[in-house]
Amino acid sequence: MQFPVDRRALLLAAASGAAGLSLPAFAQTQATPRRGGVLRYAAGGLDTSDFHRHTGSISVAQVIVEAPTSIADDGGVKPFLAESWTISPDGTVYTFKIRPNVRFHNNRVMTSADFLANFERVKSKITGGWLASAMKQVAGFETPDSATFVVKMQKPYAPLLNLLSELWIIAPESAGWNETVSRPIGTGPFKFERWTPKVELMAPRHEGYWQEGKPYLDAVRFDLSDNEQRDVALRAGDLQIVSLANDKLADIARLPGYNIHPLRDTTWYFWSFNNRKPRPPFDKVRVREAVSYALDKSAYMSFIAGERGIVTNQMVSPGNFYFDKAMHERDAHAKLDLAKARAILREEGINPATTPLRVVSWQNAYAEVAVQMVRELGFRIEHIALDDLGAQRRLGDYDWDLAPMGSGPRADIFLRYVRMMSDGPNPVLWGGVQDPEFDRLTLAAVAEVNDEKRRDFYLQAWQRSIDRYYTVVAGHSSEHYASRPEVRGFSGGFTWSPHRVDGGLAFTWMTQA
Repeated sequence: MQFPVDRRALLLAAASGAAGLSLPAFAQTQATPRRGGVLRYAAGGLDTSDFHRHTGSISVAQVIVEAPTSIADDGGVKPFLAESWTISPDGTVYTFKIRPNVRFHNNRVMTSADFLANFERVKSKITGGWLASAMKQVAGFETPDSATFVVKMQKPYAPLLNLLSELWIIAPESAGWNETVSRPIGTGPFKFERWTPKVELMAPRHEGYWQEGKPYLDAVRFDLSDNEQRDVALRAGDLQIVSLANDKLADIARLPGYNIHPLRDTTWYFWSFNNRKPRPPFDKVRVREAVSYALDKSAYMSFIAGERGIVTNQMVSPGNFYFDKAMHERDAHAKLDLAKARAILREEGINPATTPLRVVSWQNAYAEVAVQMVRELGFRIEHIALDDLGAQRRLGDYDWDLAPMGSGPRADIFLRYVRMMSDGPNPVLWGGVQDPEFDRLTLAAVAEVNDEKRRDFYLQAWQRSIDRYYTVVAGHSSEHYASRPEVRGFSGGFTWSPHRVDGGLAFTWMTQA
């Protein structure tokens, strides 16, 4: 599938439309929260009712189920269903104190036995998920009493507390527990009631929620459709909180009473080569290098995010502990260089006019911009643009050459690296890398208790990816929610989670139903 788009027109329109955007600071008049109302919300999807088996669509699930830990606005860890914890001096034993008087949606009190059941389910029945690598390092679990849960690791595992922010505690009596959970019973502020895949989830208030007085809303109606006009629905009042594309921010920000809520972490944009089953000539590093000189990073990130786009070759943005300035400054592809690209292709004996190049992407405009950039080299391009599930399936067939993609905020840096590991979960956006040395370096980082040494291992792994052209980063931008004037108390967090121990939908209320 192709879109007839003029590359220069796209870039100029995006740059002029987003330039100079000044987002209002989030400020709402303090008032006593009003109870009641059904909030209409559209940000993120839901790909399964068995939340342990998710493939990336996790934001909606997080108001239904909660986890031992929660990610703070700065990316740190806060207690959630675990009220507190201690870690042994050697970094291998984690002892969690279970928060008392937390009730599941069926009104049963949660205990350490529920922690044990969920940890064991994830360890024994969930393969390829976010926590697969962590569970391989587990030596055992213990429940000394109903309020204490112990995790024993074979060796230190630095990201564990962050990763546990996505190990949901689901009541084992949930329907389908032994196979595929069809109706999850969680502890969150809202309950799983009526789910129509790709349409909506209706989630009424959990009356016995453990945070006193919360939630304020009667229910949240999650819009799960692929609605590309969320800004129109927001203005009309059909939706009240939405995730908003960068090119829509300026118009919404100018509306009286509307609020923009940025996430604290960034989304990174890149294009990946097929690393699992590469087809000639794109199995050659030099050819991949040549193609990558056609990526005009400044224009690309301007199209995506206007003046807020960050150009880099890093997996994280400047200011992050794992960002490396020297590596950033060595970026061979910081600037467009079509002449060098063509020279390398000639040296490799490649005639683009007779060379097919298959691109798989989502149905978004930035993917078409990437295609137009590569088209400058003269390749015979077939562009297959699909919806989210279709793209995931097609990428998983590894019958393609290049994929321009993006990946959003994550609770820990490891959750970016793990998807490029040989046994990583949902690795298709990065072409299914199979590199034992990359795996070794990443696992060495995970096991390292010294922060600086851990950072060095991660950076060695990333340099390996750069050198072999597994994926080429264009840059980063922030993501945003937008809300209508009647919405109060909502705030964006570090990731797309709409529910956290200290913010999100449990704290949200409306001035009118």
